[in-house]
Amino acid sequence: MRGQTAFGIAVISSTRFVAFQHRDYRLFFCSRLLNGLAVQMVDVAVAWLIYDITGSALMLGLIGLAIFLPNILFLLVAGHVADRFDRRLVLAIAYTVTTCASSGLLLAVYYDVLTPPLIFALVVMIGTARAFASPASSAIAPTLVPREHFANAVAMNSSANQVATIAGPAVGGLVYMFGPGAVFSITTLCFASCVALLLSIRTRRAKSEREPVSWQYLTAGIRFIRGNKTVLGLISLDLFAVLLGGATALMPIFAKDIFQTGPVGLGLLRSAPAVGALLTAIALAWFALNSKVGLRMFQSVAIFGLATIGFGLSTNMYVAMVCLALIGAADMVSVYIRSTLVQLETPDEMRGRVSAVNSMFIGASNELGQFESGLLASFFGPVAAVLIGGTGALGVTGLWMRLFPDLAARDKLT
Repeated sequence: MRGQTAFGIAVISSTRFVAFQHRDYRLFFCSRLLNGLAVQMVDVAVAWLIYDITGSALMLGLIGLAIFLPNILFLLVAGHVADRFDRRLVLAIAYTVTTCASSGLLLAVYYDVLTPPLIFALVVMIGTARAFASPASSAIAPTLVPREHFANAVAMNSSANQVATIAGPAVGGLVYMFGPGAVFSITTLCFASCVALLLSIRTRRAKSEREPVSWQYLTAGIRFIRGNKTVLGLISLDLFAVLLGGATALMPIFAKDIFQTGPVGLGLLRSAPAVGALLTAIALAWFALNSKVGLRMFQSVAIFGLATIGFGLSTNMYVAMVCLALIGAADMVSVYIRSTLVQLETPDEMRGRVSAVNSMFIGASNELGQFESGLLASFFGPVAAVLIGGTGALGVTGLWMRLFPDLAARDKLT
């Protein structure tokens, strides 16, 4: 489940912004926020463009597949790069590639040569950059703050994602009223600013003894996750629940054909899950989740599935937005648990490889789920596709509680 959680306390309480005491973390946070905003704006603009040009649900699904495939192709390489090289530079190079892709979309719009094949080529370029950026971004965060401040940094990172997920689609939809070129101009500037911020970070990883590169070395992240039943249960639950239950890919169809609105409406729909997540974070600031975290996580996945079914049955845009807000609210707990457990339980020298595997699971649930939704919608229609997905998420919840009883019984985060 992809919604990010600030998990309340660290975001809202003025006494809990300790991660911001560290200059390099502040630079990283700003780059993460700008990148998140730009990514959301690009996603909205590209989704609307491709559906407007083709009118095909399958093409919407293929956009997700184009972003996901690089995660598979570069899974082992991206983790290795994040563990062997300066993570600042890895991120800066990845964002430079994304800047070039955004510039390519801008130029294609300006010269009126934007076609589906060109869009897909540039989307693959963006997906490749994300494949390398994601493990590097996850692995660099614990090195920018002391260990005792890392939980706060996780919360700050999640709040940046929330703000980006709320504001990015809405801003992208509004700016799209002036044409897709306006969107891609802003995103190009945001990505370029991310590069400048990252290059200003001074923190370097402590040098450690490097293992020789071998198959054992490259696959260490896979073996770590496979050997830790709790972590395996967490990320696989997330994978299959969102793979089946994700409705984001079909929002352009709902916005245009069912709710009879334009890109502004699409932006509002895309923002609704993050609004729900942020409101829940505020509630958690006052009512902290300190016990039965495994059970609460499974309950939240069940709510995620039910809210997805509600969205599929909606004929009113405002009812749909409420359902999407519930999806976002239910989505927070597993992300916080997974992010904290995976990063703190993984040695720094292999965080990149573990993060690469985790990123692949995230990409599978999001982008591959987008392809699955588009494929189902092309055969059965968008409403049926969402209903099937929501029902599948409920089924996964029940099955995973049986497969991972220790996870369901887990009481504390640490």
